[in-house]
Amino acid sequence: MADTARLLDAAMVLSQALSASNIPHAFHGTLLIALLSNSAHCNEILCIVEGGGVHPFGRVRQAIEGHQSLTVMNSPWTNRLHVTYQEPIPPVTIEILPAGEEGPRHLDDNTIARIRGLPFLTVSEFVRAKINAWTTRGLDHDVQDVMWVLGRYWQSIDINRIPEQDMERFVLQHPDAAPAWAAIKDRFST
Repeated sequence: MADTARLLDAAMVLSQALSASNIPHAFHGTLLIALLSNSAHCNEILCIVEGGGVHPFGRVRQAIEGHQSLTVMNSPWTNRLHVTYQEPIPPVTIEILPAGEEGPRHLDDNTIARIRGLPFLTVSEFVRAKINAWTTRGLDHDVQDVMWVLGRYWQSIDINRIPEQDMERFVLQHPDAAPAWAAIKDRFST
């Protein structure tokens, strides 16, 4: 587990670099849960980046080229890009994800909420991204994140942004999510 404040600092530095290059982006991962719950620790920070005319990885590389405290590490065999914030010890690594593959295709006022001055996925987009991650990876922390958000922010979730079949499968495997999912469906059935 990492200190939330350190991850938040890393997110701020990366966001400033991406914003200076006019690159739409949004953070998510357990950092969002930590901020919403005022937790001092979290273990995941992800950044979704829009590509435009260039692949998102290329845009990120260009934006932080020559940056004093940010470096890029590409993993071509896994199609992953990581940005490392070097100032704290140990350094903070942020995984970069292409918009449309691991989150919404477009990052705008409908898909982003500002929290502490940083762009984060909205609650609906966060649940959508975590459900999609759960269907491919099946990791426990994705389950915990979805459950936490459903339990506290179900009234803010737009059912139209959630893949219904995947969510139904999630509820079958995690019955504690059923009441919140039923409440979301009831809210949108009227």
